[in-house]
Amino acid sequence: MCTSGERRHASAGRFWHAALHNAHTAHQRDLGAGILSDLAYQLLWLKDARAAADILDHAIPRTQHPTARSLLHLRQARALAVLDEGGLCRRALAAAEKAMDTPPYDPAPAWCSWMSHADLAADSGRCLADLGQRRQAHQLMDEGIALLPATRSKTRSVFLTYQAETYLRDGEPDIAAETATRSLDLASRIDAPRCVTMIRDLEPELSRYTQTASVAELLERLRAVG
Repeated sequence: MCTSGERRHASAGRFWHAALHNAHTAHQRDLGAGILSDLAYQLLWLKDARAAADILDHAIPRTQHPTARSLLHLRQARALAVLDEGGLCRRALAAAEKAMDTPPYDPAPAWCSWMSHADLAADSGRCLADLGQRRQAHQLMDEGIALLPATRSKTRSVFLTYQAETYLRDGEPDIAAETATRSLDLASRIDAPRCVTMIRDLEPELSRYTQTASVAELLERLRAVG
């Protein structure tokens, strides 16, 4: 039997495939690339990094705008980091940075107009965390969080959860719980259930440290959220 989350992912996939067909029919290559990158991002959530990387290989040549290419290379790097393909991941990160620093001649397509150096820094940090380079990962995530404007609270919550996960990998449950609590406070304030779900995904690892006061308090709060 499918869970509600699986049903939502299946529904989203059907919408994206329909959107991709419409973009192809309308000869909107940039938009098609953006839809492919969203499909790849969904596959990362579904733990299919290889399929995500393959889709992005197909999507990247379909767009020429530097902001769009930066986003697609960055998502490709995320997939490659999960696959532990360090050399290819770093190459994708370098391509994302180069594209982000390329002056555009036209405004970015609407589907990636939010992409910024903050996103590049924080997601690069997530990649390096997956590759085991955690000191540099924290530096980049700190940089990304600092660069985010106040209007992007949901993204800030996501980035804080990335950091909390990395602190757990470092064996620092107290700092991890404090960081995750900041994320939960923000997600609760703006009613961002996906961010709360991300924090919940840390529960199995957090449960190893119930003797740590900040961890116990966070787990109690998560139980209360329901």
